[in-house]
Amino acid sequence: MTLQIDILNPKATKLLKDLADLNLISIRDERESDFMKVVAKLRKKASLENPTLEMITKEVEQVRTKRYAEKKR
Repeated sequence: MTLQIDILNPKATKLLKDLADLNLISIRDERESDFMKVVAKLRKKASLENPTLEMITKEVEQVRTKRYAEKKR
């Protein structure tokens, strides 16, 4: 079972560390979730590979040409 706990009093941190030392609980530092890591990676990749208007136009023309050739058969 996983719980998220907001520590209001710094003394509670020591208590939690003591429980971890006794192997009663485990403490993981998750400042950034796996989901947010994936989102950040996708955003970074998207910012580097934004298609230009010319690239979009070229792709559309290729699809139209292929579709037109298939209809002529």
